[in-house]
Amino acid sequence: MSKVMRISLNDAFSKVSFLDGRTPEHSLSGDGQDCFGTLSDYRDGGIFIAHYSGSSEWERHPGDELVQVIQVIEGETTIYLLIDGDEKPVSLLAGECVVVPQGIWHRFSTPVGVKVMTVTPQPTEHSIAFPST
Repeated sequence: MSKVMRISLNDAFSKVSFLDGRTPEHSLSGDGQDCFGTLSDYRDGGIFIAHYSGSSEWERHPGDELVQVIQVIEGETTIYLLIDGDEKPVSLLAGECVVVPQGIWHRFSTPVGVKVMTVTPQPTEHSIAFPST
């Protein structure tokens, strides 16, 4: 039988730092990793949180039946989905979420700051450069 786990998002966010001015290069250098937290393993990935402003690198999650759910907890962000070679922006405010289909390259642009929770399958591919589709 699986263990039932109760998670407080407020407690979890109190344990991560705010990264002001995130850049795509942060993921490669390992800088700013204390703005991310892991809430739990989930299926073939995990449930993660992050608190930052700035922009992320491109990423995608390949594999069968994989999706990424993004919920904005506080603040706002725009997620760009790379569909047929074009960037399609989806603006998200607190309380909204979006499901990113498997294999779709995506990135975040967050000028002011945001707290997000994601359910992210693994492995994750990253690209600082605009990905070729």
